[in-house]
Amino acid sequence: MKLTRILLLACIALSALNVAAQTKDTIITIEKKVVVKIPDSVSPWQHKNSIGFDLSEIAFVNWSAGGTSSVSGLVKGNFTRIYSKGNFKWGNELIVRYGVNKQDGIELRKTDDAFQFSSTAGYRRDSTSNWYHSAKFNFNTQFTNGYNYPNTEVAISKPFAPAYTFLGVGAEYSNKEKKINLYISPLTLKNTLVLDQRLADQGAFGVSKAIFDDVTGERLKKGKQAKTELGFLFTSHFKKEIFKNITFENRLTLYSDYINKFGNIDVDWQTQLDLVVNQYVRANIGFNLIYDDDIKAKEEKDGEQITVGPKIQLKQVLGIGLVYNF
Repeated sequence: MKLTRILLLACIALSALNVAAQTKDTIITIEKKVVVKIPDSVSPWQHKNSIGFDLSEIAFVNWSAGGTSSVSGLVKGNFTRIYSKGNFKWGNELIVRYGVNKQDGIELRKTDDAFQFSSTAGYRRDSTSNWYHSAKFNFNTQFTNGYNYPNTEVAISKPFAPAYTFLGVGAEYSNKEKKINLYISPLTLKNTLVLDQRLADQGAFGVSKAIFDDVTGERLKKGKQAKTELGFLFTSHFKKEIFKNITFENRLTLYSDYINKFGNIDVDWQTQLDLVVNQYVRANIGFNLIYDDDIKAKEEKDGEQITVGPKIQLKQVLGIGLVYNF
């Protein structure tokens, strides 16, 4: 019996050792693998959006030197969409601005009003060239009526009165490293729209004015609401950080009509300095110069508005506000 027990215990021990050996040999090592999904292709679209709000305010209470309290606000937005694939590029930009000012004892007045859209499509022969064969379209108008203050009874401009369109073909020079873009078009159609009959009858913004009877004052022929010109267009855009947190931007547009007074150049020049305070707060200094022979100035004389010759238009801006880029 003892021998039997000893043999039985020996068999059990050998079985246990065999199981342990098998368990050791069958340990499975599991490795964690990280799979990174690479997109099939990079999107050819580039998107950039920027919205901002500038505010300036000054208040006086029992101020011995005198002064008028006022507050001004400006809402602005800049939206770009650029499609680039191979040697083809299509750039689109929308700029909107609207500003108002309120002074103590004076009605609310408009200080800025712009709706500007541009689209340029171009093709280059090889990927190393900065020159594109391009076609360009521009559209400019405003949101609300404009007045020759303090007269707020008679509007001197309205939405689509005027509105300007430019459509042409030419060559574009685009250099990303130097942050400069130039466009030259020897053939550009410029359309001036004045979709308000009263302003069109006055011949505002260069359209043919109405014909009236000298005796009765009756209108014999309506003024035209559109004017088409064919001319030469040059545009440039430069934007670069010239010092740390200081960005300089310059836009220039020159146009001259071949048929009507060729060499008489329409000018639209905008310059701005952006001073970055932080990610959301910026200060800006800028000015805008416009000269167009078709835009006649309005002056108030003896309680009546009279039309005088074209003049250089100047606008200067100094503001600080919030900017959000997304």
